[in-house]
Amino acid sequence: MNRPVVIVGTDTGVGKTIVAAAIVGAFDAYYWKPVQAGLDGETDSQIVARLSGAPTARIFPEAWRLRRAASPHLAARDEGVEIDAAALTPPQCGGLLVIETAGGAMTPLSDRALTIDVLERWRLPVILVARTSLGTISHSLLTLEALRRRSIPITGIVFSGAADADAQRSIETIGGARILGRLPKLDPLNQNTLRAAFNAAIARDAFGSGG
Repeated sequence: MNRPVVIVGTDTGVGKTIVAAAIVGAFDAYYWKPVQAGLDGETDSQIVARLSGAPTARIFPEAWRLRRAASPHLAARDEGVEIDAAALTPPQCGGLLVIETAGGAMTPLSDRALTIDVLERWRLPVILVARTSLGTISHSLLTLEALRRRSIPITGIVFSGAADADAQRSIETIGGARILGRLPKLDPLNQNTLRAAFNAAIARDAFGSGG
């Protein structure tokens, strides 16, 4: 399980960071968020550390830390810089590395590069995180199609939110992707409840392998 896995969302706010934290905690993995846009409050790296229990040594520093909570290319423009997407390279580590993208697959990193361009170059297995609310079928199928057009390996989908068997079944049937499970909304959300939910509902055998 030493090959990195990339956590990609169908949209922003779909639960990528929670899923990433669950995987990091379950497998004592490493974590890397290449681009962090938004520095008010906890960053995604800090959330993952808190919810997974991972020590600082297993949380790699972001390549880009941008103040504004916005699309990375806009947040970078505010600060008079441009993200060099071609220079983004996963760090080396001694175990499973969980990489979390900023936003969805088509999120712009600059006016010249999208997140999917980086994923195509990396050719690492992707785990897609999708919400179960209205609109998820279209968003999920569009993302799956975009990834496959670039020959990016897809391990499967993790859903987040309340159960919606019809939507999940439609995405699995039409999209042809493996459903790895669903993390419900947790209250309280902490290291113990997240680990229990992951162990109860997510297919552990999928992580660290392509598909």
